[in-house]
This record gives sequence, structure tokens and C-alpha cells, in this order.
Amino acid sequence: MRRTTLVATAIAAVLCLPNLALAQAAAAPAPAEPVSPHTFTGNIGLFSQYVFRGLAQTNREPAIQGGFDYSHASGPYIGLWGSNISWLRDNSSYRAGGSAEIDIYGGYKGAVGDFSYDVGVLQYWYPGDAAAGFIKGDTTELYIAGGWKWITLKYSNAISKKVFGVRDARGTDYWDLSAAFPIGESGVTLGAHYGIQKYKGTDPALVGIGSNDSVYSYNDWRLSVAYDLGKLGPKLTGTEVGLIYTDTSSASNIGYGNVAEGGVYPKNIAKDQVTAYIKRTF
Repeated sequence: MRRTTLVATAIAAVLCLPNLALAQAAAAPAPAEPVSPHTFTGNIGLFSQYVFRGLAQTNREPAIQGGFDYSHASGPYIGLWGSNISWLRDNSSYRAGGSAEIDIYGGYKGAVGDFSYDVGVLQYWYPGDAAAGFIKGDTTELYIAGGWKWITLKYSNAISKKVFGVRDARGTDYWDLSAAFPIGESGVTLGAHYGIQKYKGTDPALVGIGSNDSVYSYNDWRLSVAYDLGKLGPKLTGTEVGLIYTDTSSASNIGYGNVAEGGVYPKNIAKDQVTAYIKRTF
């Protein structure tokens, strides 16, 4: 009798094993899928105007901008970005084209704790044909940046001989000190920036007028406020609206003023500007 009971118990235990295994499998978390080291992102935005380093690029008219980026978890990245512009046609330096800016860039970035770093190269390409007596705006810059939490200092140096349509300007550089400070979990980010654009050399077209430095160098600054619309609902995740105020100092009217001021533009492109925008990252 005792032997029969033991056998029955053993058989019942064996029969229960599959159910026990199933219960344990159900209770155990599913293995996490491996995280891809590759990241692809895109962005598109509508701006009331395009301002670059304090200078109006679209004669205070709207701009549509967007681009794509690829990065690897180990640090390398490449990207492409574009916007409509008008300044190359406004100053009569292009006879055809001159209505788009396309930026192609690549580099390496990383972080150690609260500190970040970034080094790379950026090619500004302005498709079109220069008018007689002018050159294209295409420019190549190397850059290096370092950051701590929400503050970043970036240095860019032009390695091309021609810089944004200015001849004999290799070595022209730009210092960019920027901050982006998020206000808690509100979705609001406050921004500030100060930049120093320093041109080198002398364009032959300026002989008797001045050097590239005296005509084209200037300082610029910016204040901004942005709001993450994703705070209003998941369907708006990645969408941002904002306002940007920009201005310059020490900008020469010869280089950036309107015709009445002795410059070549319909409107002074270095004057203070207010830009509103909405953009989405996906």
C-alpha cells in the first residue's frame, strides 16, 4: 500500500512538471531585445525667417528647414540639413540658383559624466552660378566643441580660401558660447548665445575700402524660449514651438547694410530680428 502511494505521488509530480515549467516561463520576463548602436533621426521645421549667426538669410521671409542624421553609439555621426535662403540673390552675387543652403557634416562626439565633446567638419553648399565678378558662397569649416551640462563652447575655423562669398578669407573663425536651460519638467527651455565672427585676410574687391576684418567681422547674440508640445500629449512628442530674438554689434553697413546705408541688401541683414518657429523631430 505504501509503495502504491509513493508511485502515485511520483507520477503526479511528473505530470505537474510541465505546468510548473509553463508557470515559471510565464512569470519570467521576456529577454530584452538588443539595443541597436545605430540611430537615425529626421527633422523638419517652419520658421518665420532664417537667421544664421545673427544675419537674416531670407530677407525676413519664411523658411522651411529640415534634415537627416545618423549616429553610432561609439561616437561617429554624419548628417545633411537644408533651408531656403535669399541673401545670395539679394546681394546680386548669384545669377542663377542661390536660393538654397545645404549643409553636409560629420564628426565624432561623446560624453564623460556631465562633460561632452564634439569634433567635426561642415561643408556649406549653395547651389547655383555666381554672377560676373562674384564667387560662390560655398565654405568648409572644421569645428570643436566642449560642453558641461547645459553650457557649450564651440569653435569653428574656415579651411576654405573663400568664406561665404568673401575672397582670401582662410582662417576666418567663429566662437559660439551657448546655453539651454530646461525649467524643471515644464517642457520650457530658455536659451542664450553669444558669438564672435572674425574674418581674416583681404578680399581684392575691398582694396581701398578696408580689410575683411573691418568690413565683415561682428559679434552676435541670441535669446530664446522653446516649449515641448509633447507635454500636451503623446501625439505631439518631438514637436517644439519657440521664439528667438537675435541682434548683432559692430556689424559694418558696407558688409551687411541696405543700399541706402552703403550696403548691397534690400534690408540690413544684421539688424535685430524676432523669429517664431515650429519644428518636429522624428
